[in-house]
Amino acid sequence: MAEVLVVAEQGRGKLKGGSLAALSAGREIAGRTGGSVSALLMGHEVGAAASELAAHGVAVRLADAPSLTYYLAESYAAVVAQQARRSGATWIVGAATAFGKDLLPRVAARLGAAAATDVLALVGEGPGVVLRRPMWAGAVIAEVELTTPVKVLTVRPTEFAPPPRATPGPIEPVPVEVDLPALKTRFVEFDEVASKRPELVEARVVVAGGRGTRGDFREVEGLADDLGAAVGASRAAVDAGWVPNDWQVGQTGKVVAPELYIAAGISGALQHVAGMRGARVIVAINKDPEAPIFQIADFGLVADLFKAIPELREKLRSSR
Repeated sequence: MAEVLVVAEQGRGKLKGGSLAALSAGREIAGRTGGSVSALLMGHEVGAAASELAAHGVAVRLADAPSLTYYLAESYAAVVAQQARRSGATWIVGAATAFGKDLLPRVAARLGAAAATDVLALVGEGPGVVLRRPMWAGAVIAEVELTTPVKVLTVRPTEFAPPPRATPGPIEPVPVEVDLPALKTRFVEFDEVASKRPELVEARVVVAGGRGTRGDFREVEGLADDLGAAVGASRAAVDAGWVPNDWQVGQTGKVVAPELYIAAGISGALQHVAGMRGARVIVAINKDPEAPIFQIADFGLVADLFKAIPELREKLRSSR
């Protein structure tokens, strides 16, 4: 029987959506192996997030302490490893977000565990659960099996549906033993860029721009604001220094699966497509009729984005 520990994520005391996807994956592992699931939430004064997590019917281990106010990979990894040993967890599951990608490999190293990242699906029965994950920017889907006693994995939030609410599970405060002065790293400051737009990975609509913008994202951002959408970008646009790194969508950026994804001036390189092909509806605007993005788009418009987007925005305004 497998004991599954789901590592949940919160930000400013609010539960992140990817945590629920990880919970779904954890429950699937437990169902296949006959085990049980609990979740670990870390931070300081995060009781509301713990209650939100427990509302989905899972027992929550709450590591709430001043030493966990600010995320440090060293301190959080130590807490996860402590709780994994304490609970006898044989599977540790988290979301493949920036948080999970930074934290979980360190946990695996502490526990001597094999790890798999960006897991898309679980196949097989019994303790030898096989994990499907992408390789080569999604060009290859590999099936891997972790054979160490403790196994660590991150799952793509876009591939696992959040579980429904259920009878709330118990919330158990757990001890936190972190000696901050002894760590090799320390928190200095967090300079957050405030934005009224929704978070990219959780947005229902994303408007993204690429090399075709020639660095001018004004129309892309304007359309995003008209639609209440998040703004994304291709790697080419980020590498050129036109937009911030946290806008990047793709294999080496963020993976999104919104209800609507509008790709403006994006050619459709494999690396970018790997990060957005899960969108329910994909709209492509590109003046090159041979652009690969049209091969996966549900709707394609061969046009100059600097003409097409203003016309689209005018239609939106007049329809209101």
